[in-house]
Amino acid sequence: MILDQLKNARLYFSTGERISKALQYLRSTDFSILEPGRYDIDGENIYALVSVYNTKPLSSAKWEAHKKYIDIQYVASGKEKMGVTSSDKVIPLEDYSENNDCTIYKGDGNYILVDEGSFAVFFPTDIHMPGLSINLPKEVKKVVIKVKVEGIESIEEKIEKPDPIVI
Repeated sequence: MILDQLKNARLYFSTGERISKALQYLRSTDFSILEPGRYDIDGENIYALVSVYNTKPLSSAKWEAHKKYIDIQYVASGKEKMGVTSSDKVIPLEDYSENNDCTIYKGDGNYILVDEGSFAVFFPTDIHMPGLSINLPKEVKKVVIKVKVEGIESIEEKIEKPDPIVI
């Protein structure tokens, strides 16, 4: 998971061509005039979902994870809490849906505040819970960019692994 402000997006351009393209789209688009809906950036490989909604209480939220897409969630206006957890802290509530690219879970995790102008990147191993109210439900305009995983080099493959120690 990555959490940062959009002004620092260039720091993550090296994580992959598709992620770089998605972050550049966020930096170059005026979301204050963009209507809710789907916007293709690179067909099914990268697309943006713009939505306006009221944040929800923790009691009505569920954990989710995706297999085919990385989520880049950018808060264009307002602010919300998002949860993030690992697979050892949750159990599946609903089986993986191929159509929605989503598995639903229940369990525990940690919560972060995502302010206006900030983004969070959730990789397939990051089980997350977006759209949470901080105190009371408030309106948020958010852009979720879906970045297809297939065909891109994983972060783990980019990290140099040390040579094993032989004794």
